Amino acid sequence: MLAKTSTPLRFVWSFGDVDLAALDPTMVVVSREPDGRWYVTFAVDATEPAPAGPAGHAVGVDLGLTDLLVTSDGERIANPRHLVRKARNLARYQRRMARCQRGSRNRSKAKAKLARAHRKVRNARQDFLHRTTTGLVRSADVIVIEDLSVTNMVRNRHLARAISDAGWGEIRRQLEYKCDRSGRTLVVIDRWFPSSKTCSACGHVLAELALSTRHWTCPACRTRHDRDLNAAKNILAAGRAVARGDSGDACGADVRRQGPSLPRSAVKQETRAARRSA
Repeated sequence: MLAKTSTPLRFVWSFGDVDLAALDPTMVVVSREPDGRWYVTFAVDATEPAPAGPAGHAVGVDLGLTDLLVTSDGERIANPRHLVRKARNLARYQRRMARCQRGSRNRSKAKAKLARAHRKVRNARQDFLHRTTTGLVRSADVIVIEDLSVTNMVRNRHLARAISDAGWGEIRRQLEYKCDRSGRTLVVIDRWFPSSKTCSACGHVLAELALSTRHWTCPACRTRHDRDLNAAKNILAAGRAVARGDSGDACGADVRRQGPSLPRSAVKQETRAARRSA
């Protein structure tokens, strides 16, 4: 029972294997969302989950916008674009709210309806990302990703909405705590590592590679590359170099583990032009 209530409140419990009466919460927070829904959040002392069994596999992951991610195994997961699919409905609800007088009852109803539409988009995105990251953690012992600066990327007004809708930062956050909970290893390589411009077959590094170029042929070994798949393979190779502590070659020279406090390598192996366009 809550304060100012005379009877117990009805609620929905989603964990059928947990006895609610046996829980002894250490903290309880009651909150209300803008769409009018009430939520009760509480913390309980729980035992550490058992680590997952070995998968005997490592995977590199390249994040994108057309394909949300491409793995070094060749798996592609399309970007569902949840916000784009609901953009027309959201715009219509926003216009309805804008036409209502401020402080009126109709404006409050329109505002709640808009908030519910945004909640559905947010929940759909979260559910998809949880399914995707859980699948990665279950399938690989070592997962290698890039240290993308999402905060700086969303300053580009042409890509800000698409990057925010993709949820790159949320993917990394989920992978971090899920790998820690399951006993997996997450390696984050340096954001300046030229994964797209490096040939995964011979190691040749292009001086320039336009973002519009989705396939390219290596001038050294004549291998034809898909841009995203090639990047994922190079990310995996760089992550393995980090795990070995090897920093002597171009592919592993500028990779580092998570955390901004760790130093980078002293010498860049690529040209200055290649670094700027990575």
